[in-house]
Amino acid sequence: MTSPQPPTTAEELRGAGLRVTAARVALLETVREGDHLDVETIASGVRERVGHISLQAVYEALHALTGAGLVRRIEPPGSPARFEGRVGDNHHHLVCRSCGAVFDVDCAVGHAPCLTPSDDRGFALDEAEVIYWGLCPDCSSARTA
Repeated sequence: MTSPQPPTTAEELRGAGLRVTAARVALLETVREGDHLDVETIASGVRERVGHISLQAVYEALHALTGAGLVRRIEPPGSPARFEGRVGDNHHHLVCRSCGAVFDVDCAVGHAPCLTPSDDRGFALDEAEVIYWGLCPDCSSARTA
């Protein structure tokens, strides 16, 4: 007996209720193969796969994919929006104040939402978005050199 194959990108799009287009498939694959990509980088990756696509079409597709939960948008203050394919696990991020590099870091502690606010004001919490700021090893080394 063979183990079930993971769904194709097209099947994932259909499963999320989205229309399957070559641009959406290319976009989702570009985001998943990248590392916290900005819109310009995503557009360039999609163009390499399928040819011309407008920046507006990239924004629209990212909005649809984010809404469907297939892509996650993060917006570190002072930085353009970034997109990633790691979704559904409530992980957090490390951001370098110098070079802007972004890295994933697993949930702080405990079960999602990982942090308990001092006053939840009656909210039924299910997620926490945490960004840790500092200097990455390369930028930290450059400052001490």
